[in-house]
Amino acid sequence: MNAPPPVVVIGAGPIGLAAAAHLVHHGIEPLVLESGPSAGTAVRGWAHVRLFSPWAEITDTAAEKLLAPTGWNRPDPTTYPTGGDWAEHYLQPLADALGDRVRYGTTVTGVARAGRDRIVDADRDAQPFTVHTTSSDGGEARITARAVIDASGTCSLPGPMGADGLPALGERAATAHISYRIPNLTDPEVRARHAGRRTAVIGSGASAFTTLAHLADLAEAEPGTHTVWILRRGIGENTFGGGESDRLPARGALGLRAKAAVENGHASAVTGFRTQAVEHADDGLVLLSENGRRLAPVDEIIVLTGLRPDLSYLSELRLGLDERLQAPAELAPLIDPNVHSCGTVHPHGVNELSHPEKDVYLVGMKSYGRAPTFLAMTGHEQVRSVAAAIAGDHEAAQRVELTLPETGVCGGAGLYDTQPAGCCTTAGTR
Repeated sequence: MNAPPPVVVIGAGPIGLAAAAHLVHHGIEPLVLESGPSAGTAVRGWAHVRLFSPWAEITDTAAEKLLAPTGWNRPDPTTYPTGGDWAEHYLQPLADALGDRVRYGTTVTGVARAGRDRIVDADRDAQPFTVHTTSSDGGEARITARAVIDASGTCSLPGPMGADGLPALGERAATAHISYRIPNLTDPEVRARHAGRRTAVIGSGASAFTTLAHLADLAEAEPGTHTVWILRRGIGENTFGGGESDRLPARGALGLRAKAAVENGHASAVTGFRTQAVEHADDGLVLLSENGRRLAPVDEIIVLTGLRPDLSYLSELRLGLDERLQAPAELAPLIDPNVHSCGTVHPHGVNELSHPEKDVYLVGMKSYGRAPTFLAMTGHEQVRSVAAAIAGDHEAAQRVELTLPETGVCGGAGLYDTQPAGCCTTAGTR
């Protein structure tokens, strides 16, 4: 008798690997497809950034059970790892424990029902999925799957600097001096781009706070270093987060460091500035706003205006997505950043993550679309429920096994358009 096709999991990051561990727990074979060369490729992109969630909140129970026989040593649950620590001491060992169930260098280029495009109704739910992939050497393949769990995250699509959600005029032409992630100032080349120079930072979330703090440290060592912090709105009571009252202490401390950067003169805040264009000048780059304001030239620009889900390879599936957040329609009201912060998002599972297309699930940060309030613990609960549903254990799928801490204000009304995704997961990055 032929074995049933695997459940394809897209992405070998924290939530994708947790999904695979839960599937193994239920006796279901997963196949994890990772475009990068190792586990947690996206996480390794911000390896220098420290999370503001401790180890206790970023490891999954099913994953720990899978790791136990390998001799894995659980990190001190009270300490705060960097992204690099997370990848090296948890994600890669977990992927290694999964063995050949994880396939690296494999990019998913399309997902569809076998023999059925988006239009066809006939026997649709009875057909398996076909997952189209391209390998790192250019080879193409099609994989048959019984279900698809997309945990690919949102790191591949950073938001542009344009206030209308589109690239500002001149943004593409200035890419040599624009970056879209927290700079690693321990890298000599990156440090040289900012030391003794003027850098514009666009954004008002935790990624921006981290960058302000890091550049302020650089300014202490390198005279002439200055940051121009550009906010689309004004500075209010909650601009810098909850401070000492934040239930996530590391996040509160981060906001206070950003505030100190401004108060100590290492950063100048420019409020109510909605970028429309960037122009080259003899002495740097000039930013122009929608109302015609022009800023003094800067040498570098760091754009931290959020992240977006890549839905392009899912175009032949029938997804039910909220038109604003690009999140599953049933989940969107629970994570609306105009209303909710990290700690006010209720635990949720298969009911909120289901789509008109049966057995397709977006999980982790991918499920939050453009919303910025994702917690790793939430993702672990998502995949626990989804794996149980795929296994036919509907009682377990419906059960809630997570109690989230009240974490205070994460975004707040009016900040959603500039806050990066994953604000509750790390100290300023996705």
